[in-house]
Amino acid sequence: MWCIPPQRNAAFVCAMENVLEVYRRPHDPQRPVVGMDEQPKQLIAEARTPIPGEPGQPTKIDYEYRRHGVASVWMFSEPLAGWRTVSVTERRAAVDWAHQMRELVDVHYPHAECVTVVLDNLNTHTLASLYEAFEPAEARRIAEKLELVYTPRHGSWLNVAEIELSVLSRQCLDRRMAERSLIDQAVAAWEDRRNQQACTIDWRFTTDDARIKLKHLYPKTQA
Repeated sequence: MWCIPPQRNAAFVCAMENVLEVYRRPHDPQRPVVGMDEQPKQLIAEARTPIPGEPGQPTKIDYEYRRHGVASVWMFSEPLAGWRTVSVTERRAAVDWAHQMRELVDVHYPHAECVTVVLDNLNTHTLASLYEAFEPAEARRIAEKLELVYTPRHGSWLNVAEIELSVLSRQCLDRRMAERSLIDQAVAAWEDRRNQQACTIDWRFTTDDARIKLKHLYPKTQA
């Protein structure tokens, strides 16, 4: 959600500056900076067969539909490398997040010293979730390869993964899909094409910019 606090908020600006300073780091394969975000996708089937379009006429789709549940779409994006990966699961509980993080460090970054992950404050997005999913030794192993950097509450616009999710939604998920397998196929094709294009994200909003443009958010210092 794009949201700015209406008044001075030390917690917001502290978390914001933490994220912005992380984005200043140069590209380092040993310590990659990755944005992580997730969103639900309703599984929706047509109640009636659409009428195919003709020259000069769009396809006609009935407004009625059938709900087939909800899937969760997970996005990981390394903006400086122009890389992203998307997966689809039935849920987005703490255990699901934990398995996503293990795949991140073991499959996608097995040789990295540490993976810095920018993410929002959802209650499942904590290292404690690793201990719900794995034995203590395994949970600690994964945790030691992660640096979690949280966006401010109501400040998820600072997460670069939201940009990728927006592109994915507009280019790939803006239609009715009745089965998870259809979403799997669609996002896999989108991911492959976008990675081949090596689409990077040029983040330009800095801490100096924030202290000028969002000056009203900074508390007045006490003399």
